[in-house]
Amino acid sequence: VNAFTSRDSTCFYARVLDSHLNEASDILCEMFFDSLFSESDVANERGVVLEEIDMYRDTPEDVVIEQLMAKTFPGALGKPVLGRPASLEGMTGASLRAFKEREYSPDRIVVSVCGSFTDKNLRQLCDRFSALAPSKPHSCRKSAYTSAVVVKRKATEQNHFCLSFPGLPDGAPNRFAWQVLSMALGGGMSSRLFQTVREKHGLCYSIGSFTAAYKETGTPAVGRDSEEKALALIREEIEKFRQDGITDKELRTARELIKSSIILSLESSSSRMNRLGSGLLLLGRCLTADEIIERYDAVTTESVLALAREKLAPEMMGFSAVGRLAPAEDYLSVFGK
Repeated sequence: VNAFTSRDSTCFYARVLDSHLNEASDILCEMFFDSLFSESDVANERGVVLEEIDMYRDTPEDVVIEQLMAKTFPGALGKPVLGRPASLEGMTGASLRAFKEREYSPDRIVVSVCGSFTDKNLRQLCDRFSALAPSKPHSCRKSAYTSAVVVKRKATEQNHFCLSFPGLPDGAPNRFAWQVLSMALGGGMSSRLFQTVREKHGLCYSIGSFTAAYKETGTPAVGRDSEEKALALIREEIEKFRQDGITDKELRTARELIKSSIILSLESSSSRMNRLGSGLLLLGRCLTADEIIERYDAVTTESVLALAREKLAPEMMGFSAVGRLAPAEDYLSVFGK
């Protein structure tokens, strides 16, 4: 039994034997509907979260992404998930209860169940949640991507860099080509960035890229004496990608890696639960595994090239760095900015 919070959702979940489903449902519903929010519990949890904040501040690969998010997405999306010490200090049991009752409105809640269950189990859940009173959540200041530069000097043995480009919104039809692009560019050991910067030149320990519904970014960690060459190689690979796209072989490799991950995830009830819940919450529907694979099979080298030329434009690049850094202008000159 646990919970997690991302930038756009919060999930309360339990994983149990099917014989304990009713007990798990009761516990989750009690947490969801009847939490006490006592001041002593709030004080304890505030201390836990403050420790988490300190832990992430000591982790440069987290700091480099967090500070870039804050600059490239001014507004709600750019705020840290954990909050800040000042905002935590102002929270009380009463304010948290009021927040929950206001923001957890019925139309914003999805209940996802995966595994061995009966229609009776579902009816019981429906009965519990049908009693939830409607509310009027506050609107958030919308966030839109903007290119930005942010550097933070920190006494680390390795310098960490993060480059970002504008991504695609939730549900965009070409998000499957976008994922293939990211996989081919920096998604794993066969990707261009890994093969060029790490394997061929040995300039970093880790490098890769990932996509989210709001950005696409790469994160290399390099030594101070090799950072300029590493960044220059990254710039060259991105530019090659914009000019020529990917080969048929790269497309097949990226596609198979993604499809393998999807199919293997079907063996986990937790993965299925998360996929179903997030799909309905964020997209309004749940694609089946076959539908998702069909979308990836439809991706072409031409569609990836079109996205690369549209999204990986140098003028839209965001840049973040943490470590024993040179002036920001030195790094930007490598990218012609």
